[in-house]
This record gives sequence, C-alpha cells and structure tokens, in this order.
Amino acid sequence: MSPSPSPENIMQLGMAFWGSKTLLSAVELEVFTELARQPLNAETLQTRLGLHPRSAHDFFDALVALGMLERRNGFYTNTPDTNIFLDKAKPSYIGGFLEMANARLYKFWGSLTEGLKTGLPQNEAKEGGDFFGTLYADPTKLKAFLQSMTGLSMGVSKAIAHQFPWEQYRTFFDIGSAQGGLVVQVALAHPHIKGGGFDLPVTGPIFEEYIRSFDLNDRLRFIPGDFFQDPLPKADVVSMGHILHDWNLEEKRLLIAKAYDALPDGGALIVFESLIDDERQANVFGLLMSLNMLIELSGGFDYTGADCTAWLKEAGFRETRVEHLIGPDSMVIGIK
Repeated sequence: MSPSPSPENIMQLGMAFWGSKTLLSAVELEVFTELARQPLNAETLQTRLGLHPRSAHDFFDALVALGMLERRNGFYTNTPDTNIFLDKAKPSYIGGFLEMANARLYKFWGSLTEGLKTGLPQNEAKEGGDFFGTLYADPTKLKAFLQSMTGLSMGVSKAIAHQFPWEQYRTFFDIGSAQGGLVVQVALAHPHIKGGGFDLPVTGPIFEEYIRSFDLNDRLRFIPGDFFQDPLPKADVVSMGHILHDWNLEEKRLLIAKAYDALPDGGALIVFESLIDDERQANVFGLLMSLNMLIELSGGFDYTGADCTAWLKEAGFRETRVEHLIGPDSMVIGIK
C-alpha cells in the first residue's frame, strides 16, 4: 500500500531559505570562527557576537538542528565539517563563497521569476554595475574570494590529481587557474609534471604567492592573458574547470577549439563542472547552478556530459569520456 500524499517535502523545500539564511548569517557573524577557538555557552557566545538576547538561543539551537553546530552540556562547538571549512583562521575556509552568496546572491535570487520571464541577468548588471569588475579591482577582496574557491574545489582538485593518468603526460596548464589550487594538487601528486596557470593578469601575484607556499615555483609558472583574446599556453594537458558554464554556446565552442589548438596530438583536455546528468533529473546542484548562470550572466548555462562530449567531438577530439569526481562534479576528457 502506497503512503498517503503528504505536503511535508513541499513545505520543506518551499521554506528551505529559512535554513539557508540561518547558515549564511552565521558565517557573516563569524559564529564558527569564534567557536573554533573554544566551546562557549549561549550567553557568552551571544555577547561575543553582539547579538540581542531575544532570539540568540533559538539561532544557536537552529544551527544545531541544521547539523552546523553541536551542543554538549550547554556548550556549543563546531561540527568536524564546520570546524575545517568555516573557520576563517584556517586555509581550508570556504566561507568567502558563502559571504558572497549572503551579500549578493541571496537577494538576486529573489528575482528569479523575472529572470525566467526575461532571460536577463538579475544581479548588479540590472543597474549598470559589474560585480566581477568590482571584485577584480580590489586585491584584498579578490584574494579572499580566490582562496574560498580553492577551498571549495579542493576535493575536486585532489580527485583529478589522483584519477587522471598523469603518468602519460609531462606538461599541464589550467585555464582560468585562479589561485592555482588544481595545478598545485597535480604537481604535489606527480613530481614529473611541469606547467602552471593561465588567467587574467590581476590574479598573477595571488597565484604566485600560493605556488611559493608549496615551494613549487621551479615547476609551476603563471602566464597572464585573456582566454578569448590570447592564444592558450601549449601543453600536453589543459583544463577548464567551472569555466565553460559562464558562456553561451558559441563562446563555449570557441574556448574548446582554442584548447584543441593548444594541444599536441595525443594531448588531453579536461573539462570539469557540476555536470547535469544526461537524464536531467538527478544532479540538483548542477541544474540549480545553471539557473544561477541566468541570475549572474547574459549567456551562461550548465550542461550534461553528453552535451560536452558532442562539442569536443565537433572540435576534432578523437576520443572522449565522462568520469564522476566527487559530489555533483564530473569531468569530461577529450583526447586529440
């Protein structure tokens, strides 16, 4: 006998923003950074954070119920996950991305219906602004954002470093390399690999500082450039991670063609994203990320592994395959 229909799932999803905003506010208030120093009771934590007593206790207990905090004998502590990823003092901190979501995306997603009707971005562009231009103009904010992206992608970077057959290749460049998280993980796991990152010039000092922190500057280097205007670095392997989804179909095909031109015969292109499953019904994060491209950009959209495979074959790649990495992320590999 099938269960009776219930509104529970509908209501949980419809009101999911309650939990999301509770977490985002906790990141903004640095709850997890404070508790990484020592466990605290509700009164002390409320005072440290400068909160009004009316709802502080409910706030902390909601974070417990959401699985973001633990409470023992009246003292609050981080969970293992929040202790690693939401403590600002740790290099694994990914809260910069959540800070951006709280300050920007949360309100812009309130205009999703308008975006669905118009097909237009719903961010600063509506009023003539440019978030990424502003971000890249502030070295401090840019570094914090790129650090958060490194932490957010660390699992994927390690998976690629161990899953791809690097022993068959000698050189590697990551296109749109940001802080250099992927090339560092590959270089650490494979001492024979040389190469580096290719990105806008403003990211160069941040990339080079990160590379030096691992003592890899003798094997990895930064090449400044614009991947639409400049040729891509020549290498046995090139990668594009969370890059193609920013652009429309014509631009996607252009970038794939430029990657093809940068490779020797037998060279490999690695494209990794939160690929939508081919049936377009299972990878919720990938589908929602594509809606986020609507909010943020004029032509970007996410895609399936089958879509990407077809684009690679159109560009001339003789062999392609799709491999799952971790979580919602997968990679498409094309061999020239």
